[in-house]
Amino acid sequence: MAPTSLGDVQRDERTIAVEHAGFRLAYLCLSYGLLAAVAYRSVVRDEQPWDLLALVVAGGVVTAGYQAFHRTLGRRWAVITGVTILAAALLAAVAAGLMR
Repeated sequence: MAPTSLGDVQRDERTIAVEHAGFRLAYLCLSYGLLAAVAYRSVVRDEQPWDLLALVVAGGVVTAGYQAFHRTLGRRWAVITGVTILAAALLAAVAAGLMR
């Protein structure tokens, strides 16, 4: 039977999956938007963008903390996080070397 109004919409697995995909896209949009603002403030306006960068990091920490609390993080997550941290440190070292 087809729903007759918005109040009659059933929430099933597909609805929840679509909602989660939308939340993921919104999170990515905000995160990359903040990173672009960080780059703009740093390069063009020669300002310290640590407040915006802290928001990007805080978003990731909150997500990881929530998932860790609910025990949904696995070995793959730990490996990807470790590789990401190493890559970021390497890129930071290269950028610092180029700035001299």
